[in-house]
Amino acid sequence: MSATFSSLKYANYRIWFAAALVANVGTWMQRVAQDWIVLTDLSDESGVAVGITTALQFVPFLLLSPWAGVLADRLPRRRLLMATQGGMGLLALGLGALVLSGRAELWHVYVFALLLGVVSALDSPARQTFVADLVPVEKLPNAIGLNSASFNGARLIGPGVAGLLIAAVGAGWVFMINGVTFAATIAALALMNVRQLRSRPATPRAKGQILEGVRYVRGRTDIVVIMVVMFVVSVFGLNFQLTSALMARVEFDRGASEYGILGSVLAIGSLTGALLAARRDRPRVRLVIGSAFAFAVSTAVLGLMPTYSTFVVACIPVGLASLTMMTAANSALQVSTDPVMRGRVMALYVMVFQGATPIGAPVVGWIGEAWGPRWSILVGSIATFAVAIAATVWAIRRWRLRVRYRVLQRPHLQIEYLDRDRDCAVERPAAALAA
Repeated sequence: MSATFSSLKYANYRIWFAAALVANVGTWMQRVAQDWIVLTDLSDESGVAVGITTALQFVPFLLLSPWAGVLADRLPRRRLLMATQGGMGLLALGLGALVLSGRAELWHVYVFALLLGVVSALDSPARQTFVADLVPVEKLPNAIGLNSASFNGARLIGPGVAGLLIAAVGAGWVFMINGVTFAATIAALALMNVRQLRSRPATPRAKGQILEGVRYVRGRTDIVVIMVVMFVVSVFGLNFQLTSALMARVEFDRGASEYGILGSVLAIGSLTGALLAARRDRPRVRLVIGSAFAFAVSTAVLGLMPTYSTFVVACIPVGLASLTMMTAANSALQVSTDPVMRGRVMALYVMVFQGATPIGAPVVGWIGEAWGPRWSILVGSIATFAVAIAATVWAIRRWRLRVRYRVLQRPHLQIEYLDRDRDCAVERPAAALAA
């Protein structure tokens, strides 16, 4: 088996990968359908309404993620995931039934988005770290990359299918189909060989465990840099559902099918990035920052595309850069974190990354309405470029790095830690990731 797919030789991971692919297709279908009915049926093409819907879905990440991380470290993740996946399936079925009945109003979608956010906040840390229970630690970057490939393979299929289904039978059936797909995940979790799950240190119930996780992160400057970069990018740049809907409907005057195509094309680049990520042994901080620069440039180009066709093509490099950045951040955090703390660290990362959406989505939606849809994309490009520059300068000064780029010598980019003889237990892990 090739290095790209090496994690698939483990039976439990194969089961999880296949089921997640099915569930992810349904999830992307629902995301498209939800934004589309809010934009076209339940509001007067309001970017703010779409932004509020997105924000409500992610507000719980700000409030619940630290507690959810403690649960992911303390409870059996497999059982926790069965409960959360079942909850999300029931919510999808409930919203679908409401839309099919013809009684859905905008506030109904707001309520379901908030409830889905609550369950997702509890689900995310357990799901992010569950992969460590399925493969050996040396295969963790590969498994995380393949997870991203599954998610973005679904992203390639889901939006296009959703657009066709919305046009053919309506958004209500999209929600119903998504509700059914969660049964695949629950069945996969039930079919796993529990004896083959990787053991992890038990985290007993105790006071101050959330603060313990915060202190751990504060003592790791590499983790802090990653979280700051991803927070800013998530606030202003990773609002593709919103910005694509505005561009398709308002700027290019297109319908649901064309909107769905944008998500699928974006996923072409994302899937490519995920497969490349699966081949990396140990992603580093420099990859997160470098891909942030690439994301800033590619989104600037995207926001300036004059026609729908050129906009579609420009989505591919945006997907590649964004996925490389997200996968590198996820892998660098999980591989370098103490297994006892992994759930809490990833919960704080999820809080910063996903919880940024409630802050950014309404703002970006307002920018799209006030200044035009193109600026809803360009503001993300400007913010990402600024934080990437700031992170680079800070890292060079704080970690005392010498950075050289040599055109005729490999590796072209060379990073050297200047204080190798200094006793610096906190800074060395950061420098190791940066070098």
